Amino acid sequence: MPKDYARTDRIAEQIHRELAELVRLEVKDPRVHMVTLTGVEVARDYSHAKVYYTVLFPNNIPSREVPLSNSLPPAGERTNGSSLGGGGRKTISAVQEGLERAGGFLRSQVAHRMKLRIMPQLHFVFDASVERGAHLSQLIDQAVASDKGGGS
Repeated sequence: MPKDYARTDRIAEQIHRELAELVRLEVKDPRVHMVTLTGVEVARDYSHAKVYYTVLFPNNIPSREVPLSNSLPPAGERTNGSSLGGGGRKTISAVQEGLERAGGFLRSQVAHRMKLRIMPQLHFVFDASVERGAHLSQLIDQAVASDKGGGS
């Protein structure tokens, strides 16, 4: 009888919920202040968990227009975060460093809350999909605006 909802998926979701709450309420590192966890993948043997995150900035919309000739980075590739207003590679690396520094604390807190026999090692990975989606949305808006302006 096949399972529609594997145990690893349930554990990944629970780890995601617990980590999101801990990052929001317990982590005091200012580098981790504007982090949103986008997902968690747990290995089949529960030894490792990839925690995907993105960084939110108060000025998330770029101030200048982006030409239509700009291309998107390939899926899964780390980007420099240039379309995230004022962010960039330095901000992402600072957030990564902050998360890795808090990793032991986060792992121990999640282990206490979940009572698992094996608590996975946490590996933090920057998720550029939100950035790519915002960039695509901006390109679509520009294309629609230029079509309306052409008036043929």
